[in-house]
Amino acid sequence: MTERQWALVLGASSGFGEAASVAFAHAGFDIYGVHMDLRDTLPNARRVEERVREAGREAVFFNVNAADDAKRAEVIGAIRGPVRILLHSLAFGVLRPVTGEAAVNRRQLEATCDAMGHSLLYWARDLVAAGLMPEGGRIFAMTSTGGARAVPSYGPVSAAKAALEAHVRQLAIELAPRRITANAILAGVTDTPALRKIPGFEKLVEAALDRNPHGRLTAPEDVAKCLVALANPDTYWMTGNTIRIDGGEGTVG
Repeated sequence: MTERQWALVLGASSGFGEAASVAFAHAGFDIYGVHMDLRDTLPNARRVEERVREAGREAVFFNVNAADDAKRAEVIGAIRGPVRILLHSLAFGVLRPVTGEAAVNRRQLEATCDAMGHSLLYWARDLVAAGLMPEGGRIFAMTSTGGARAVPSYGPVSAAKAALEAHVRQLAIELAPRRITANAILAGVTDTPALRKIPGFEKLVEAALDRNPHGRLTAPEDVAKCLVALANPDTYWMTGNTIRIDGGEGTVG
């Protein structure tokens, strides 16, 4: 009997996390999903769970703060199957300038960097330490162009994404002896709930439509399909990278 394989998706209830949960389910993975939703948005998570089950796979979802140490320990303690895929797709941060009267404060900046950057490191190392990620594991983390470019009011998230990419590189070299890979995923501009929270996001959309040779925005499903392909065992030599999944958007000046 073939051992069940699990994908653990952080940020599973919307955007890239939702699309990836469904795509991995169709590829034969059971899904552990971590999300943080209140009453108004909780139906989103329930809908994703149902889509996973409709694909014939098991769905175990946790409505907790993924950046909380105690909650992370609870989730990892509840995991029973081997986790071959870890996807970090958390979009929980403050969008403010770094100077002036409306500047981000220390607490907000540190919370943003912790949730969207450092939490990747904590989840990955705890999974490995618990023996839950076997040889051949794949770690993916959603980054953005803000990790290397300045965008108005995006400074705190830019710092988090830069940290995220640094953690990916470090995980790649330290986990290589275990045959576990780590890569950051840089998607093109995608119409997600997280994008719509960015002040002036309409300009980002307009610029992306002008640049993308396909004449459209990236869709979460575009990224999810590529993640399934990158999870193939034959991609074992791809690690420590920032991989663009943007339809060529990033190649156009």
